[in-house]
Amino acid sequence: MFAFIARQPILDREKDVFAYELLFRDGKGGTYPKEDPAKADLIAKHYHTLGLNDIACDKTSFINFSSDTLLERFPTSLDPETVVIEIDEDPSNNHTLISACRHIKDMGYKLALDDPGLLSGKSSLLPIIDVVKVDIVKSNYDIIEQNLPRFLDADVTLVAEHVDSQRDFSICRELGFNYFQGYFFAKPENLKPVAPLPASKMTLVQLIGESSSSEFSIDKVNDIISRDAALSYMLLKFINNPTINKRYKINSLRHALTYMGEVEIKKFVALLALANLGDDKPMELLHMSLVRAHFCDLVAKEKGIGSNPPTGFLVGLFSLLDALLDQKMEQVLSQIPLVEEVSDALLGKKSELSMYLALVKAFESATWLNVIRLAEALNIDQKRLHSLFNEAIVWGNSVRQSISPHYPAAVP
Repeated sequence: MFAFIARQPILDREKDVFAYELLFRDGKGGTYPKEDPAKADLIAKHYHTLGLNDIACDKTSFINFSSDTLLERFPTSLDPETVVIEIDEDPSNNHTLISACRHIKDMGYKLALDDPGLLSGKSSLLPIIDVVKVDIVKSNYDIIEQNLPRFLDADVTLVAEHVDSQRDFSICRELGFNYFQGYFFAKPENLKPVAPLPASKMTLVQLIGESSSSEFSIDKVNDIISRDAALSYMLLKFINNPTINKRYKINSLRHALTYMGEVEIKKFVALLALANLGDDKPMELLHMSLVRAHFCDLVAKEKGIGSNPPTGFLVGLFSLLDALLDQKMEQVLSQIPLVEEVSDALLGKKSELSMYLALVKAFESATWLNVIRLAEALNIDQKRLHSLFNEAIVWGNSVRQSISPHYPAAVP
């Protein structure tokens, strides 16, 4: 069970999540931490911990291991069907380490190498390597193209790292990479010219406006949702998710309002709108928005601000609107009626809400020094923030599973 951890998605050629790389704060360079039973007991008692399936949302996990752990303390309890063992140092001159890698391979685990420069075409290690990760920032595309054939010929799966723009994704895909790690999908593809949102989206804009208002009209929201049977169905699907509602079967918006209260309904109205705004985008974009929303909401509750409307939740939820709509954030917000403090935070204006957003981005990128700095600025214990982030991951995973069957597939 883990408490201090980050995850970064690895997407396939269709921009669906294939795996998550897991980064551990207590391990050097993000590696799997040393096992300490006493410390594990302490963490389990005081922090919200996660299992690998929780962290990776039942996807494959890429985990980096130090050579010491591979040689002496390899945790054989990990499931070889769902865990890829990542090596980031040259084992070719260390026969003991090569033997350990072969043993781990014989146990059924796949092996990934984090630097293709460590493998020559004649390397004795190449036959046991399943995945090679290539950092596209450290090398130019000409050199990458020259070196890829030897791995393709060896039937090695290729992962491009630090793919942070749609252009990088297109080039790497063309070169023959199988998977892509980076936040290219969380940025607008081709910025569209300034234009009103299409009429088909205006119902969703109305819902966003209602979720952001301090007032709440059940009749108005009922009227908006009742125009679209799919929206009605999805709202009830969300509300009846066991993570949110374990006790009662909700059969109408009015029933939900009675059971859950105005603030929680506002969150789900906003969530419903977002899920339908990005109808041609990767599911992971919505998933990130969900985790951000719940985390920022939990931090806002810690600080006692923005309960109605739920400003923390809205900042996190709408933080990727520019990528969902392929427009600059300024253009998007000029058409969507969010309260001023939410809009200001989304535009990067300095405020407590913008600090929440910076904090969740620090967790996503595993920049632990930023987590510590922002925790101090907000006067919240940073280990408490780790627990809140873990709660947000579990919540986001659960709501994603409710949405997935009804969320359109991304366009390749």
